[in-house]
Amino acid sequence: MTHRSPRHLLLALCLYLPFGVTAVEPAPSENAIASAHALATAAGHTVLAAGGNAFDAAIAVAAALAVVEPYSSGIGGGGFFLVHDAHDSHDSMIDARETAPGAATPTMFLDADGKVAPSRSLNGALAAGIPGLPAGLVYLSKHFARLPLAQDLAPAIALAEAGFEVSEHYAIMAGFRAPAFKQGNDAHAIFLRDGKAPPLGTVLTQPDLARTLRALAERGEAGFYSGDIAARLVKGVRADGGIWTNQDLADYHVRERMPLVGHFRDIRIVSAAPPSSGGVVMLEALNILENFALDSLAPVDRMHVVIEAMRLAYRDRADYLGDPDFVDMPIAHLLDKSYARELSAKIDLAHAIPSASLPPIRTDDPNHHTTHFSVLDTAGNRVAATLSVNYPFGAASVPAGTGVLLNNEMDDFATSPLTPNAYGLVGGSANAVGPGRRPLSSMTPTFLEGPERVGILGTPGGSRIISMVLIGVLEYARGEDPDKWVSAPRYHHQYLPDQVEFEAGGLDAATQAALAAKGHKLNENKRRYGNMQAILWDRKSGKVKAASDPRGEGKSEVWGP
Repeated sequence: MTHRSPRHLLLALCLYLPFGVTAVEPAPSENAIASAHALATAAGHTVLAAGGNAFDAAIAVAAALAVVEPYSSGIGGGGFFLVHDAHDSHDSMIDARETAPGAATPTMFLDADGKVAPSRSLNGALAAGIPGLPAGLVYLSKHFARLPLAQDLAPAIALAEAGFEVSEHYAIMAGFRAPAFKQGNDAHAIFLRDGKAPPLGTVLTQPDLARTLRALAERGEAGFYSGDIAARLVKGVRADGGIWTNQDLADYHVRERMPLVGHFRDIRIVSAAPPSSGGVVMLEALNILENFALDSLAPVDRMHVVIEAMRLAYRDRADYLGDPDFVDMPIAHLLDKSYARELSAKIDLAHAIPSASLPPIRTDDPNHHTTHFSVLDTAGNRVAATLSVNYPFGAASVPAGTGVLLNNEMDDFATSPLTPNAYGLVGGSANAVGPGRRPLSSMTPTFLEGPERVGILGTPGGSRIISMVLIGVLEYARGEDPDKWVSAPRYHHQYLPDQVEFEAGGLDAATQAALAAKGHKLNENKRRYGNMQAILWDRKSGKVKAASDPRGEGKSEVWGP
């Protein structure tokens, strides 16, 4: 394992020791993994059993998910790894988010009339940012893991070569995106059968992806971002209307960032920093909620207050947040407790706040699919990772001979001021398209540290990720176990559109009527949504619990050393 410099360690201790972390942390008595697919959980178990740590397991799980969950993530995408290194009690965020190609422009997704052409940022290679996940896996291996990268990637390579059986969920997602797959493109041949979702039980093999993963295992970043694989990627992207260059790939770099840290009551919360909006929005909402005695409110009033906190925090997301390498953001102000008190004063228990009554978003210059997994090892190392290709099956395009399914994360930019993206989110100049920029994300991998309990959680779900994790945090705060966090009914407000979205069956008729009486507009989703993966460690007993969302097909596992 590569250790940090003394200066880096000193900074970490200054930032985190005030909460009461000692030089020697207690250790869990068990390992745990919760991921969105049983085969990915098994891959992580394999490398832990071989002497790896939580970071080795994270590499194995992420790579395996890239093979068996192509509708959610892949090495053609990116994500964020929130990591806690028990060796020095240090938290960090590995930013493996995609970047816009060097030829990207603010108007690249507009038609001749200056209007947004949605298909351009969703389907085909023009929608693809430069992938970050391969570099992220290499970075984890070099700086945190214990085993060789090739050993950590071996389970994923085996899955790509031998194949896996198509599940019902795979078939649903493939059927949904089938119209986007172009005849003659490698993606069409790999992921469909006769232009349709493969029948259940079909064994889906990906030999080209196996070769690409093997090149990454053997050569590290050079195996993906230069040489033969890079040449094939650029040739395939440009053949499909994209604008990548070899220099774009060579210029990609992971960023290791300080995560955001906040407190809700006696809980220390560590979450994703920009270019994820997740930590900012969730912590701002929790700061607002601290001004209410939530447990003493009637259930409908409690839900109303949570919805209003979501509305106010998502409004600030749209106005201020973007890529920290390009945009100055008032993060300290947004997370200030006094600012939260000002916002909380806007909340009326009897009436919803019309979003149109809030200050307008500045436009001048001043998951559905993603995946998440959580890992804990017996040394106390932990990882919360949320990864994505954005929309199901990303851009529905695979450059010939690579097996790399391209992301369509360019849609996460504000392609035009206040124009909703695929998830209905709006934004302004802070999240405009630009060369080398990282699009704003909603991914919210999170650690929770109470006096006696440590939680690890996150979920896919597009713009609803933040609200789902927020609800999970509130369940943790009530003393509930992970099975309650992952199964709690879900509701969501993101400022615009001005409506409360809730999952199918999530709100009973009486609750809907009571919220409507307060002025809320309600929209019931046709299905249940989210796929949360969570772990709880009781530091007093050393015992560990884990849970996978019952809405998905994931698997959680807890086992002794």
